Amino acid sequence: MTTLNSPHPLDVTIVGGGMISHDLILPVVYHLQRTGMVNEINVCSLDAAPLKELKNSAMIREAFPGQDFNAHPAISDPEDNKYPDLYKEVIARMKPRQVVIVAMPDQLHYSVIMEALKNDQHILCVKPLVLKYEHTVEIEKMAYEKGLFIGVEYHKRFDRRALMAKKSYELNQLGEFVIGEAKMIEPYFYRSSNFQNWFTCDQTDPFVYVGCHYVDLVYFITGLKPVGVSVSGIKGKFPNGNEGYMWANGRVRFENDALLSVTDGLGYPDEGAGSNEQNLQMFFEGPGKSGMIKHDDQFRGVQHAYLEGIGCGGSSFNFVSPDFFQLIPWEGKGLKPSGYGYESVAATVEMAHKIETEVLTLSEVESLKKRQQIIREADEKGIIATPANSYINELVVEAARLSILNDGDMVTIEYGPHPKIELRGTMP
Repeated sequence: MTTLNSPHPLDVTIVGGGMISHDLILPVVYHLQRTGMVNEINVCSLDAAPLKELKNSAMIREAFPGQDFNAHPAISDPEDNKYPDLYKEVIARMKPRQVVIVAMPDQLHYSVIMEALKNDQHILCVKPLVLKYEHTVEIEKMAYEKGLFIGVEYHKRFDRRALMAKKSYELNQLGEFVIGEAKMIEPYFYRSSNFQNWFTCDQTDPFVYVGCHYVDLVYFITGLKPVGVSVSGIKGKFPNGNEGYMWANGRVRFENDALLSVTDGLGYPDEGAGSNEQNLQMFFEGPGKSGMIKHDDQFRGVQHAYLEGIGCGGSSFNFVSPDFFQLIPWEGKGLKPSGYGYESVAATVEMAHKIETEVLTLSEVESLKKRQQIIREADEKGIIATPANSYINELVVEAARLSILNDGDMVTIEYGPHPKIELRGTMP
């Protein structure tokens, strides 16, 4: 979809300068800038420290020589100065119908999204979109009325193996999903990162933070809606003394009575060979036989042993994933991002660009009709996660938070005209 020297490039503002911006979002946006899809890039953060790290990143400099972004606040600003509302000023100065990327802690998504919509901006948000279903409905309605596209960065929808499984399920080659288990354990060193300032018991937990990827993936593959959630957590202390859920286990029941167990945590050994531990196994039943898929996402068949340790914890032996995100040599300057992580971020920016390109010569009335048509088509296609086709995640997240704060009691999800959650007690 990306073309060189693309007409009508869009300005992009990234709100949040942390790890996800460094490891994925900024490299993708930089590449879209050099292909002509993106024009000016702004990155806004609470203070100057993460912006200075982005500017000085050896990895980013090597991959994107000569490219830069506008830092808000300036990197020369004292790091003790905090600007919690600076993003509002930056977004307000943008031309209408550009792109805002929300890369903030989960509990801050809603306020940033609403600010972007108020200023008529397309949006890409890291998952989960928000923590309450009613906010999803509000966001979807407001964006559709304005003809603005919102993508949620559930990047596993772009993984080839997930797309293959989705196709096979739709063709009834696997049978009906009955039971499965998923796991995503992030590195231990996350505990010493900025996580310790926001990943607290009252705000989030590992199931909400990363387990939502696999709940969304099962829904993406099967189309089955979750109807019950039970999540239990194990607390621990961050280095700064804040208490958070370091581990969580969830059990999700789907509308056909299928069950998915999801184990998550901040505890993959820093010295381990992989960057994390993540996998999915699903079992299916058909006439007189069963089916199965097994995705070992942390091990994709590539093993490297380096002279010096370069892994997350400095390990020399690594399970290297070529599939999610890598910066690799290409025919142009620097390095090129590749993988389904790149495609997921790029897809939303490209969708916003597609909308703005196709309405250039239309009247205001016809422009809105065309915008809404493209949004509906993306909702129905279901590859890019949108508020309309991924809303089950907000119900699951809301149910999960209620459950984990009630010692793992089961929370049911009811659909219909006005979906809601309800605390029911122990999971049967």
